[in-house]
Amino acid sequence: MGPFVVRLGRIGRRLGRTDAARPWVMDVVVVVLLFAAFCLPDLVGRGGLDEDAPPALRAAFADLSPAGVLAFQAGLVLPLLWRRRAPVLAFGSVLAVFTVQWAAWVPLRADVALFVAAYSLALYGRPRALPWACSALAAALLLVAGRMSVVVSFWVALFFLLCAATAALAVGLAVRIRRAQLAGLRERAARLEVERDQRGRLAVATERARVAREMHDIVGHNLSVMITLADAGAYATDVTPHRGKEALLLIGDTGRQALDELRRVLGLLRDTGEGGPRPPELHPQPGLADVDALCAGVRAAGLEVVYRTGGGLDALDGGVQLTVHRIVQEALTNTLKHAGAGARVRLTIVLEGSRLDVRVRDTGPAPRPAAPTGQERRQGREGQQAREGRQGREAHEGQGLVGMRERVALYGGSLAAGPAPGGGWSVEATLDLTPRGGTG
Repeated sequence: MGPFVVRLGRIGRRLGRTDAARPWVMDVVVVVLLFAAFCLPDLVGRGGLDEDAPPALRAAFADLSPAGVLAFQAGLVLPLLWRRRAPVLAFGSVLAVFTVQWAAWVPLRADVALFVAAYSLALYGRPRALPWACSALAAALLLVAGRMSVVVSFWVALFFLLCAATAALAVGLAVRIRRAQLAGLRERAARLEVERDQRGRLAVATERARVAREMHDIVGHNLSVMITLADAGAYATDVTPHRGKEALLLIGDTGRQALDELRRVLGLLRDTGEGGPRPPELHPQPGLADVDALCAGVRAAGLEVVYRTGGGLDALDGGVQLTVHRIVQEALTNTLKHAGAGARVRLTIVLEGSRLDVRVRDTGPAPRPAAPTGQERRQGREGQQAREGRQGREAHEGQGLVGMRERVALYGGSLAAGPAPGGGWSVEATLDLTPRGGTG
């Protein structure tokens, strides 16, 4: 039974593909099968009656010539060729021929075409056409039951005729509903696939933004420190060579630290090894305990940093500590870029209740020492570059400030960055640590 059902399923799928590609072929096949099964026997016999039919029944119906029988058969069967393209017209044509035929007292086996037309109307026609079609069909079947009452009970004949018509309409409606359900499921599956792809692209974009933010924080800060140390080392080489050596050593330490952090970030995105993805080496994310080391690094690059804290900062969770660390890192990096070595920075992190304030304020570029004779022009250019850099800070917010705003927004906070009164630059971030979702 199993292989037979599988074979039938394959045949059904092939027929479905053929029907979808060439629907007229199936319509012709239906008409040919109906003609062979129900029309040919009437052409070789006496209408729709057999030779052994009861005499009363044979006497009650007219005896047509083969040409008349063929004409009625054509009127019943041929409209089925457009039963899908125009189901209402096909049903109306078949019903009209059927009514005329039985009004003329001519029974035919081809009358089964009426039930095929009713099935097609229920399957392909507009639903609002079904009420009048059912009424007209019931009237025609009443006529047939009346004609058949000469040999069987009127109610018995009407019962079987209505059962046949109801079955044809019910099967058509069931197939129609099933096809609508399958179409709805296919549409839903396609929509879910599109939504899945959209969610995937959104997740990729979000992850890219997160990685870009992390890379900016790591690379931008460490490169700024290294560039400042390199400039300071080059300046100190001619004056105090040992300070130049210290700068080189600090550059190496900063570069190695940056490389380690880059490996940690990139390790999360990379699959290595032949046996599948290898889990990267995990290290804790930086927190408030690492701010001291951060300050020490920028002090080595030439900044004067005064760091002050207040409140129970140790109780903050890792996400908040990482956010604060990245904000401080970006602010110090910007100071190192735009104010340069010698600037003074006041860093304050204070927790009051559910409010966490982070303030980073610098004094702006420090006055440079007098340059040797012949270097005034270069000093003038450097001063002009410093002023242009400060103007650039006022006119443009880069990836760093955008990243800080995104981090602060995760905690429903606010960020203000701009020129400070009396000179310099100020960054003030406020985080709201109130638990989300309420208490109920």
